[in-house]
Amino acid sequence: MNNEQVAASAATIRAATDVGGTFTDLVYFVTDHSTGEQRVVTAKANTTPPDFERGVLEVLMRSGIRIGEINSLAHGTTVVINAIAERKGVLTGLITTRGFRDSLEIARGNRPDFFNLHYVKPEPFVPRYLRREVEGRLAQDGSERWPLQLDELPAIIDDFRHEGVQAIAICLLHSYANPAHERAVLEHVRNLWPEVSVVASHQITREWREYERTSTAVLSAYVQPIAERYLTRLSGGMRERGFGGQLYIVQSNCGVDSVEKTSEVPITMVESGPASGFWGAAELGRLIGESNVLALDIGGTTAKCSLIEGGQVKITSDYWIERSRLSAGYPILVPVVDLVEIGQGGGSIAWVDDFGKLHVGPQSAGALPGPAAYGRGGTAATTTDANLALGRIDRDYFCGGEIEADMDSVERALGPIAGRLGLDITEAARGIVRIANNNMVNALKLVSLNRGYDPRDFTLVAFGGGGGMHAAALAAELGMRKVVIPRAAEVFSAWGMLMSDLRRDYFITRLVSLAPDQGAAIRALLREAVDGALTQFSDEGIEPERISFRQYGRLRYENQEHSVEVPIPDGQLHAVAIKDLIDSFHQAYEREYTYRLDAPVEFVGLHVVASAEVGKLEPTRLAVTGRSLEDTRRPNRLVDYATEGIHEAAIYTGELLEPGMSFPGPAVVETKGTTVVVHPGNELTVDDYGNLHITLS
Repeated sequence: MNNEQVAASAATIRAATDVGGTFTDLVYFVTDHSTGEQRVVTAKANTTPPDFERGVLEVLMRSGIRIGEINSLAHGTTVVINAIAERKGVLTGLITTRGFRDSLEIARGNRPDFFNLHYVKPEPFVPRYLRREVEGRLAQDGSERWPLQLDELPAIIDDFRHEGVQAIAICLLHSYANPAHERAVLEHVRNLWPEVSVVASHQITREWREYERTSTAVLSAYVQPIAERYLTRLSGGMRERGFGGQLYIVQSNCGVDSVEKTSEVPITMVESGPASGFWGAAELGRLIGESNVLALDIGGTTAKCSLIEGGQVKITSDYWIERSRLSAGYPILVPVVDLVEIGQGGGSIAWVDDFGKLHVGPQSAGALPGPAAYGRGGTAATTTDANLALGRIDRDYFCGGEIEADMDSVERALGPIAGRLGLDITEAARGIVRIANNNMVNALKLVSLNRGYDPRDFTLVAFGGGGGMHAAALAAELGMRKVVIPRAAEVFSAWGMLMSDLRRDYFITRLVSLAPDQGAAIRALLREAVDGALTQFSDEGIEPERISFRQYGRLRYENQEHSVEVPIPDGQLHAVAIKDLIDSFHQAYEREYTYRLDAPVEFVGLHVVASAEVGKLEPTRLAVTGRSLEDTRRPNRLVDYATEGIHEAAIYTGELLEPGMSFPGPAVVETKGTTVVVHPGNELTVDDYGNLHITLS
């Protein structure tokens, strides 16, 4: 047994894998029960589309871990969002209420490119000939207007078989208020065609808005066979290699869930990888006493950011994919961490437009061929190439020394950019870094300033392979005073998975006037949601005492269109609590929209979060060996800071830094997975857990 392997009888091993667009990351913690010592091991492997499970199994083998000794594994994947983006789902049919087959195509009128007379709506994922209707209708309060007629279903199913349909979505009018009709159709379809993948909208959400619910059900059905095959191959491959622990799948709401539950409704993991990183940032904030955090994840392909207030990650169900200034995109009514994502990462390609303007991204060099420095045939200059050219990344320790930086290719890639701009290569590289930083600053503003929050009141927690490279410059631009780079930042999203609870979010739409005498009606709705969650968890063998709940109300001014979510403390809704709830709504509304109204407030719906602990990681403080700061030093080198000029920087080996160590910038901290750039005038301190705190002057 080597020094990275610990006998299962003596230790608990918790592992997590995160499939990204470029790399598949692994982090695992080994806790020795006899000494209490906790060790962290990380590894990376190339992502392997379309068989993503190969990359997962490869990174597990590369780490040296014995798969049979893993007690629990949390897994985040991009398989769902990739299947949608690449249109690699299955042929899907839709069953809906008579007269509503075209809701999916009519969509919404608030398209982004409103004055474009040649605008073309996004094409529906179900063509019209595969959208079928059944008789029967419910009212908006859930009462039955016309009884459901199932006699047409056999013919519909026969047609679907003939057309080669592989999945069926069911979305009936007002089933958010009463799912009885949908349940009947779902059961009948399963009886008529047991082999087909089928999902009904009430299984995913009980929120109103007919188009959005229909789109959600359709997209979930579209990817269900793909996700189920992937999860089956992954769990099968793990079992074949001796895995006997619990496999959890990371959800878009920052929690984890079972493979079985996720296979039923796979759309819940549409943003599974990014969510875990932001949950990790919230948990890290609680650990180090920073409850207000701006979290930034810079990977190889994208940069993602989210705001965490009071230790709580913001969750939204108003989520759209493929939305841009030219396209309305597609709505998905599932709980997703509230984030902004841009095409900006280490592999983002720099290019000059016809007007001589420099751009960085959104196109990416990916893992293959990757940046020019990889020496794999890449010819386009990327952010990584620019950082190498400026000495911010050590060309002699590129990717932890695993890859020899091809600096000749870097110069060849930067040459055309510099030529078109009329600059030398160094100035062109500076421009690439500054524009990449500007793009990421704009994304951070979208989740802070644009929503009524001052970034100066927050700490920037930056992770991913490129987080430490750019974080200090971004924080300075926003006027922030502190940056935290987590230990093992390059695999921090996987670390966040190990900090997650089993979590499910329940949304129910119910319009109620928020008058003092309406507390009983809202309490009854709360009881309905909580009882439903308890029943679901109980069916899976989870005891009620392990489950905790948080409740939120969705409120709006009467006659407005959209709502604002505010917490309901302890679910108490007597007259005084309703007044407090209304006051909280006014404050939240004013922060987001800069004004408040003297108008009646209406309760629109309920959001209940049910969580159960599944043995998440408990981080321990690092041991101090007495090593001196000088022992961590490497030879100094000249570093171009892009905005503060060229400085001789002190270079430190990140793996050797210990709690309590401190030093000023200009400096660079290098680990096998990432580089942390400490600007002149900044001060870096290592905390008890090995995280790097950078205080800005």
